[in-house]
Amino acid sequence: MLERIFKLSRCGTDVRTELLAGITTFMTMAYILAVNPMVLGETGMNSGAVFTATALISAVASFFMGFAANLPFVLSSAMGLNAYFAYTVVKGMGYSWEMALAAVFTEGIIFIVMSICNIREAIFNAIPSNLKQAVSVGIGLFICFIGLQNAHISVAASTLVTGYSFHQSIASGNFHTEGITVLLALIGILVMAFLVIKQVKGNILVGILITWGLGIVCQLLGIYRPDPAAGYQSLIPTGIISAPASLEPTFMKMDFSALTDGRTLDFVVVIFAFLFVDMFDTLGTLIGCASKANMLDKDGKLRGIKGALFADAIGTLLGACAGTSTISTFVESSSGIAEGGRTGLTSVTAGILFLCALFFSPVFLAIPPFATAPALVLVGFFMMQQVTRIQWNDTLEAMPCFICIFAMAFMYSISDGIAYGIISSTVLNVLSGRRDRVTPLMCILSVFFIAKYIFI
Repeated sequence: MLERIFKLSRCGTDVRTELLAGITTFMTMAYILAVNPMVLGETGMNSGAVFTATALISAVASFFMGFAANLPFVLSSAMGLNAYFAYTVVKGMGYSWEMALAAVFTEGIIFIVMSICNIREAIFNAIPSNLKQAVSVGIGLFICFIGLQNAHISVAASTLVTGYSFHQSIASGNFHTEGITVLLALIGILVMAFLVIKQVKGNILVGILITWGLGIVCQLLGIYRPDPAAGYQSLIPTGIISAPASLEPTFMKMDFSALTDGRTLDFVVVIFAFLFVDMFDTLGTLIGCASKANMLDKDGKLRGIKGALFADAIGTLLGACAGTSTISTFVESSSGIAEGGRTGLTSVTAGILFLCALFFSPVFLAIPPFATAPALVLVGFFMMQQVTRIQWNDTLEAMPCFICIFAMAFMYSISDGIAYGIISSTVLNVLSGRRDRVTPLMCILSVFFIAKYIFI
């Protein structure tokens, strides 16, 4: 039955590979179940209800991705957009969280209309082939940096960022909390790298479990000492089963009064910000992950793209109804793809685990960032390999690719990377007299991006 639904053999995969890929993707993004309630809780939303909404809608959206698009991408509440929701829209602009949910709901409706009209698919197909490869490379650097930050291997400094100092950690007395986790993350990177070199099946998932296991051993030996007040939780689950919290505090609480109380323009700006970041983050993730998995055809198109774009649109709409921020395709899906995931069975597997998390939250919330961070670093290695597919001997093609890569990595934004890549590609081709390489849609997108940077 699974073969008939997901066409496994046609996609060059099997059930075991897809299940491993789904578990791996879930493990690398399970942190969202802890982070999203914490971030949205800053607005006054009930954290328990947000946890339930996040897990439930992530499952529903991933199921839609699996069955409607048959693609191995997993969705959840987008990091970055949840922070924009909480700290900019609610705390900064003074909207209530109910109004912010109304903006997310409206965004979902617009996305559905754009998907029906094939606007988002047309944008995906309009991006030049070389630039699509650059998006994959840029995401590789981006996700590697996220991993290094999550593990505190890369930390803030007067030089913007620097490597973690074990000397200072020992001198300040926090080696048994932060220092040991950084060391474990570094060991985890080497463990995963060794497993990849030896071509061990499920290398990323096995690496996560080994790193987590080493952490538990360190806790039992007293080398790692939990300090919840400082954000260092016990690595040993406090239980196994827990009842899901009720959705009632956040369910269907959207407030559209901003449309009638004189703040319509501000409300539209908020919707546009959600729309812009989500659309191009999602497109970037789809392009990057699909490029890595060799899913793009000779024209740079992705099978099932319409269903994939519908998945995050419907997820965003239902998420606002349930009580969570914008739903988007997670870049961590690339970890499952690196494990061999090629079909919707990967996303369905991750969706089932999100449902399980409703009842086994103590286990899933005990997965530490230092165990999953090495997976992101290794995925960065895999995605960087796409750099060889860029035509570096054609400077006019290569320069926008380079701009896209550095913008995505150093500006910490997938959407900005795509924007800079498209603008530079259009401008450089026009100035070089190669207007034949510039499609009308690329011109429209370039004007759109420039206007966004001027007015938003």
